[in-house]
Amino acid sequence: MAPPLLTLQNIALTFGGRPLLTDASLSVEPGERLCLVGRNGSGKSTLLKIAAGQIEADDGERFVHPGATLRYLPQEPDLSGHPTVWDYAAAGLEDGDDTWRIGYLLEHLALDGDLKTANLSGGEARRAALARTLAPQPDILLLDEPTNHLDLPAIEWLESELASLPGALVLISHDRRFLSNLSRRTLWIDRGETRLLEKGFAAFEAWRDEVFEQEQTDLQKLDRKIVREEDWLRYGVTARRKRNVRRLAGLHELRAQRRDHRGPQGQAKITVTDADASGKRVIEAKSISKTYAGRAIVSDFSTRIARGHCVGIVGPNGAGKTTLLNMLTGELKPDSGEIILGTNLELASLDQKRAALKPGWTLAEALTQGSGDRVEVGGQVKHVMAYMQDFLFRPEQARTPVEVLSGGERARLMLARALALPSNLLVLDEPTNDLDLETLDLLEGLIADYAGTVLLVTHDRDFLDRVATSVIMSEGQGVWREYAGGYSDMLAQRGAGVESVKRDTLKAGQKTDKAAASAPSNAPRKRMPNKEKYELEALPGEMEKLQVKIAALEPALADPNLYAKDPARFARLTEDVAAAQTRLAEAEDRWLELEAMREALEGG
Repeated sequence: MAPPLLTLQNIALTFGGRPLLTDASLSVEPGERLCLVGRNGSGKSTLLKIAAGQIEADDGERFVHPGATLRYLPQEPDLSGHPTVWDYAAAGLEDGDDTWRIGYLLEHLALDGDLKTANLSGGEARRAALARTLAPQPDILLLDEPTNHLDLPAIEWLESELASLPGALVLISHDRRFLSNLSRRTLWIDRGETRLLEKGFAAFEAWRDEVFEQEQTDLQKLDRKIVREEDWLRYGVTARRKRNVRRLAGLHELRAQRRDHRGPQGQAKITVTDADASGKRVIEAKSISKTYAGRAIVSDFSTRIARGHCVGIVGPNGAGKTTLLNMLTGELKPDSGEIILGTNLELASLDQKRAALKPGWTLAEALTQGSGDRVEVGGQVKHVMAYMQDFLFRPEQARTPVEVLSGGERARLMLARALALPSNLLVLDEPTNDLDLETLDLLEGLIADYAGTVLLVTHDRDFLDRVATSVIMSEGQGVWREYAGGYSDMLAQRGAGVESVKRDTLKAGQKTDKAAASAPSNAPRKRMPNKEKYELEALPGEMEKLQVKIAALEPALADPNLYAKDPARFARLTEDVAAAQTRLAEAEDRWLELEAMREALEGG
């Protein structure tokens, strides 16, 4: 048996005065397929950074086999010092590595090698880092959330690519289907320690539940034993001093064992605030169509969504999922056709970009909308501290600025905000991003028990299988079709999964220079004019400022006594809000138009 390529033994690390890892070990053998799982904040990313040599543990040993090559994909890559995407990806190569793989990877990740790194979005930076990590085909790949910002075609391509690589693989991901398809062993970080399951992720959740059940049984036995020994101490002490001393010492050890026991981390308590029931018909679309810059985004689509349905919307990036979603909810008018919304609708939404989080807010202010210290949830008024703890935030985090929260913490915060609003129509745009497995389970249960209707945009195939009653699927060229059931049901009916936008494919080995490898094999890709390109880049910032402005004005308008106290101010604020909302709608329409133009020209 070949020796391990990488080992970590008895790793300990304290972070912020709190022990994060106390006794963690990891062994990576040649050809390994290992997934690393655990609750948000359990130390998964930290252990992967220690394995990559990015940070040093307080205690324990790290060993990398001499000559073994290792590459690490961080969640937040640093592209500084590299002018273009190509330069950044090529910097990860070593002498003798083939440069053609950079072009091959960038093509499948829908990135142009000539893009300036300073202008990349967070998603583009992640995909560039993925290309840099995979290009050398190292002996050990350490990947932290590699599917973030990828659409379904790219996720399924990445699965196939990783499965074909000969090197060892260590994965962190919230995508259960991705982990199940790729892993053969599972390393669980739980309360600072690691436990190894000699099976892939598909067997993990049942095994985890068995471990917790056995722990609870052992704890009950320990409690009964302590009660028995305390009863002896009160009533059964004899004159045999040595025996008594030993037994008393044993009781002290039992009490210490019970006192030091760390139970499983608490689960988030997810509660949705139900509004009054909507009508049975929630949304009906009759032959709706939408076109931007001569390109059909939605063409002659019809559907009828009833109360209690959970409808998933899937397709590649750029297919128009958000456009379709906005039309179905009445936020965007179709060019033709008709949208009929049901009666008594109360909508709550979760934005995948977390745009509703105001940068200057603290965690507590984000939950209370910046006013007071109370939150009304499910018909009950809660103190914000109690509601924070329902979503696994610690009391000392109340004044933490939202911009320093981790991805998982932001995801939980957005869920907490969205679910506190009274609703009978939930619109969830990528709700599973950065959520741990236990919180995903609770979210699934909430959707299953939700009395209202759910519209769901997600790339998570497993999540769709568990919650969706139907899937609306992009067939290309603006055609959308609805299939009964979840993602696997759609596959069975359709015979194929989500297909990416057609692009020219590079032929491996034919081109090795930078220009040839980063360009398609036929005509050069067209570019947007600079004026429109700069406008497209500037619009998201303008939209965010308008959203912040509207959010700042609305609390004052909500004062029922404002008109009586100051009619002039009421009129001025009303005009300001209306103007900002109009400009926001215009900016969103213009952004959609420019984005469609960019996709049509650049195929991105």
